[in-house]
Amino acid sequence: MSYAKLILMRHGESIYNQKNLFTGWSDVELSERGVQEAKNAGTILKREALYPDICYTSWLKRAIHTAQFALREMEWEHIDVVRSYRLNERHYGAWQGRDKDRIKNEVGEEQFLAVRRGFDVAPPPLREDDERVAWREKKYAGFDHTLLPLSESLKETQNRVVPYYKEIIKKELRASKTLLISAHGNSLRALVAFLEQMKQEDIPALEIPTGEIILYSFDKELNIVKKEVFLG
Repeated sequence: MSYAKLILMRHGESIYNQKNLFTGWSDVELSERGVQEAKNAGTILKREALYPDICYTSWLKRAIHTAQFALREMEWEHIDVVRSYRLNERHYGAWQGRDKDRIKNEVGEEQFLAVRRGFDVAPPPLREDDERVAWREKKYAGFDHTLLPLSESLKETQNRVVPYYKEIIKKELRASKTLLISAHGNSLRALVAFLEQMKQEDIPALEIPTGEIILYSFDKELNIVKKEVFLG
């Protein structure tokens, strides 16, 4: 029986991950370790014969480059790659680019964990005159500003990722295709929480390390029949 397959791959370690900084929509490069994690992910996909028909990424280069390194390792670079800002990482607002430990000391562990691991608590938003606001970047210049967040909770991240899944991804899964999404810790957490119908109280414990691969196999009704996890 031919199953539809959805491969979720978190990007490799970024230079901000390496420095323990909140990243969000900051468009930073992979670290050397992150490049190797991306290549290792490609090796795993090749070993498991998981050759995607289509690849989806965010608009952030750490996810884009992870997909490129992985597909190159697989010798599978011919497939279409579709990119959407709706797969971007959660927007960390005024915390973007700041040291995580320093913020924890400033706001206290309870508030820190409520924002970082909780579902519906957002970090402080950026001011509209902040140079880190997304619409100041060339790639977002043509967007209606109301579509671009100044900060996001995981719930708000889910509110843009899940409609993209329903509108774009599901129609390809219905055709029994194998799809690869190269994205981010929180955009993938938001999608996993939806796919697995997780209770809100269980979401804080959900962690997706850099370079990790999650594979879902679906039946014809797009019910999950199998989940596998591969660590890159």
